[in-house]
Amino acid sequence: MRRITLTRFLIEEQRHKGVIQSDLRLLIEVVARACKAIAIAIGKGNLADVLGSNATENVQGEVQKKLDVISNEILLEANEWGGHLAAMASEEMDHPYVIPHRYPKGEYLLLFDPLDGSSNIDVNVSVGTIFSVLQCPENIDHVEEHHFLQAGAKQVCAGYAVYGPTTLLVLTLGNGVHCFTLDRELGSFVLTESNLRIPEETKEFSINMSNMRHWEPPVRRYIDELLAGRTGPRGKDFNMRWVASMVADVHRILTRGGIFMYPRDAREPGKPGKLRLMYEANPMSFIVEQAGGASTDGTQRILDIQPTELHQRVAVFLGSKNEVEHVTAYHR
Repeated sequence: MRRITLTRFLIEEQRHKGVIQSDLRLLIEVVARACKAIAIAIGKGNLADVLGSNATENVQGEVQKKLDVISNEILLEANEWGGHLAAMASEEMDHPYVIPHRYPKGEYLLLFDPLDGSSNIDVNVSVGTIFSVLQCPENIDHVEEHHFLQAGAKQVCAGYAVYGPTTLLVLTLGNGVHCFTLDRELGSFVLTESNLRIPEETKEFSINMSNMRHWEPPVRRYIDELLAGRTGPRGKDFNMRWVASMVADVHRILTRGGIFMYPRDAREPGKPGKLRLMYEANPMSFIVEQAGGASTDGTQRILDIQPTELHQRVAVFLGSKNEVEHVTAYHR
């Protein structure tokens, strides 16, 4: 069987299909190398004293894990000098990181959640990295926050890494979704699945049931119907799966179908949701749609939302198309 590495895959996308430019190919390869470095740091765990919390908080007021900070630094240092980026933005930083003047600047903007699901680190459950790539507006001398505020539909690339029993890299360039597995001996990501498709029908859902008392009526109605099983209005039994790591939950849905939900709730009525639009919802929605699924905030397509803040939050319903449409119809 012919083994296609990530590098070969990207070169063929550039050379034969004209899907990407050379700078975007380089950017993806650099992000992939950074993900390999993060995987190594996670794999060492207590051997390298990287578990536990740091004595800092991020911009959202959340206590950072040591590996949150380490992963963020790995991504910044890997990407700042290559000449393919104009600036970066991270869930862990208050403001964008502009490429230092000593390095050449490129035409892309990189956004990332360096370690999604980091609350699971200390109990050895799968976590991941999520990233999104945007085109930097032309004729910009100095990148500022508002240059990042582009609707998710304008993404040129999105992907995530899963650090689990195997390390996976899932990627879309806007022409389907492809999965690469890290060959630890060779140190290369190898293409293992092409053109992933999410089944339209499913019997699995993913939500934090402990928050049920805080949900809005459309979500409670939808979940009540799922829990009613085959004797209820849906006429079939559903299983619930919840890892509390968006990367792990979405990857399961990408693999075998399902719906992932993180709705707004009454605990913080002033916030439209918990997840970050730019670092989590947009890239995951791009991937899910490219795999034949759907993604909304309960009322509209997530990729159509015009951001107003870099760290904007949003409710998320994504996965198998029929179920997403079902719960969205209840909101409408």
